[in-house]
Amino acid sequence: MSVNLSAKDETTEMILKAQKGDQQAFGELVHLYHHQVIDVVYRISGDAYLADEAAQIAFIKAWKHLPEYQFHSNFRNWLYRIAVNSALDILRKEKPIENIDDVQIGSLEDNADMIMNKKERIRVIQKAVLALPEASRAVIVLREYHGLSYREIADTLDISIGTVMSRLNYARTKLAGMLADYLEET
Repeated sequence: MSVNLSAKDETTEMILKAQKGDQQAFGELVHLYHHQVIDVVYRISGDAYLADEAAQIAFIKAWKHLPEYQFHSNFRNWLYRIAVNSALDILRKEKPIENIDDVQIGSLEDNADMIMNKKERIRVIQKAVLALPEASRAVIVLREYHGLSYREIADTLDISIGTVMSRLNYARTKLAGMLADYLEET
């Protein structure tokens, strides 16, 4: 009789195997979380190359520190913390980049005007997010783009829920101010 494990149980099993040095299990974890990690660091950095570099560094650090992972927090959040810190470390060393790669949008059936308006809106919003201070940018990306709860953000960034709320409020207020003129035009 075979037992069907839930996705959470399968992930836990992969983590436990990887903690014992199973590289294949860790490879499965990388495969499972790669896209999410890339997306988080891309939205924080605005640069696809930097996002790829930060993700690679994050997975190397995760492999190195995996034996220390204690299951007290969600594995995804633990991995996001490593990825966010890796991205912010790289950003501190690099000159901020304002040129953001095009984001995949819409289907081929969309009309050209709608596609251009969508691309422009995405570009303007991304530019505004990238203009936020690093701490506020990380909180807004984790909340608005990845749907993490306040508790998950606090655990991921190792800050209090009050700090999460404060940074979110600041980020939303700043974004509203930066985007006010643009929103009035559209």
